[in-house]
Amino acid sequence: MRKYHALPVALLATLALTACQDGTGTKDEGAAHPDPASATVTATHPAEDRVGGKGTSGTTGTQGTTGGTGTQGTSGATGTQPTKGDKSAKGDKAAKGTTATRVSCNGSNTTVTAQPVRRPLNHMLLTVKNTGSKMCDLTYYPVLRFDEMQWVPRPIKDSKPQAVTTLAPGESGYAGVSLSAADGSGEWGTTSHKLTVGFQGRTPNSDGGPSALPTLPAKGVYYDSTLTVTYWLRDMDDALTY
Repeated sequence: MRKYHALPVALLATLALTACQDGTGTKDEGAAHPDPASATVTATHPAEDRVGGKGTSGTTGTQGTTGGTGTQGTSGATGTQPTKGDKSAKGDKAAKGTTATRVSCNGSNTTVTAQPVRRPLNHMLLTVKNTGSKMCDLTYYPVLRFDEMQWVPRPIKDSKPQAVTTLAPGESGYAGVSLSAADGSGEWGTTSHKLTVGFQGRTPNSDGGPSALPTLPAKGVYYDSTLTVTYWLRDMDDALTY
């Protein structure tokens, strides 16, 4: 039993001694199978690979990466990338339009129509089309005035969009108007033949510019004390869901 265990130990010692004498061992095996992170750096920065390749110690590799050649190469790449990024960012802003380049939608750069609808009952749809040459913002909700009414219809808070409704030239925005209570519970019911649509500015209840005077049906529009209006929205169906 003792001879059986002694033979492998002696054999292992001989193999280890041979590996040290002929220059092979763990260091050469590591060179044959480079670390994945080192391979990535070599592919991305070939200049650093040539400098670092001259030495095998950690100190030599550090000096190679801080040399003048490596620094200039990095600076050149850095200088190129931000330039491209800046152009792309400017292109996106130009396509969408920044607040500085947009104007307020109002009666001077839009056409406004007011059309009663069959469904939902007692509702009317306001449509605003951008007829100008610039993008415009439909801020908050329309300020409605039928004939010479002395009160302002309440906005439907649940209809407030997450972002301002912005119209490119030729695009349309919408607002739904609930004219009267379907169960007849409203008060001061009357029929109007004139409608003024006011626009708000970038702060609530501020003047957004000239009002619009859309034409109402010849028979007029009936409304009562429950009169409410949605915020300006991009989708017609959304405007008529309240």
